[in-house]
Amino acid sequence: MTATATTAATTEAGDGTRPLTGKAALVTGGSRGIGRAIALRLAADGAAVALTYRNGQDRAEQVVKEIERAGGQAWAVRADCGDAEAVWASVAGTVDRFGRLDILVNNAGVGVIGPFEGISLDDVDRVLGTNVRAPFLAAQAAAAHLTEGGRIISIGSCMAERVAFPGGTLYATSKAALTGLTKTLARELGPRGITANLVHPGPIDTDMNPADGESAAMQAGFTALGAYGRASDVAATVAHLAGDGGRYITGASIAVDGGFAV
Repeated sequence: MTATATTAATTEAGDGTRPLTGKAALVTGGSRGIGRAIALRLAADGAAVALTYRNGQDRAEQVVKEIERAGGQAWAVRADCGDAEAVWASVAGTVDRFGRLDILVNNAGVGVIGPFEGISLDDVDRVLGTNVRAPFLAAQAAAAHLTEGGRIISIGSCMAERVAFPGGTLYATSKAALTGLTKTLARELGPRGITANLVHPGPIDTDMNPADGESAAMQAGFTALGAYGRASDVAATVAHLAGDGGRYITGASIAVDGGFAV
């Protein structure tokens, strides 16, 4: 399967004063939740933003329209991150669309929560394919286009650092693998002036894990702050890493988790 474009912007991004003006970013899984917040923040900082989605074309188009209304450039492309061809096509399409790629944000992910004994082979293939193989392939494809100052930022999970309740074995395994990927990318790409970092969100208020959901009180109780975070909290950290403030940060795992892992 190849990635297929759904919408496109024609306006120019930025006014020359925003920190990411002139940069182009690809955010996987950028139509909702944390990915949406990241796409909007990078666009607000001046970047032209491509975002992928697997389902929910309407949501993806809404993100594009919001960026366009603010005077930015955006492009949404349907791409199942479990499909290697779609991953490669989304990277190539971003370069074709914007003429460059400076920032890759590996955000798309899936989770299967349940007893370890009940996890099926299909579950393993789907979760590892989306959460591990896709970031690897996207980074590999992006590296061919990134130049000095390029950024690879992956979105992990607080469960990679602390598994506070049962049922998350497969998900935690997949997110923990991103630590190894990030450290080795930092070492391999550092000589080219390209950084690679990992952000571990904690309980974040999104439609998939709402702060008023069934398990919200339990999750919030595991944090030092006793509360959920906002998607914008994660996006702010990503924006810092993507900008000049992140130029000397690489191979790092940064928790935006309200103290979940302490």
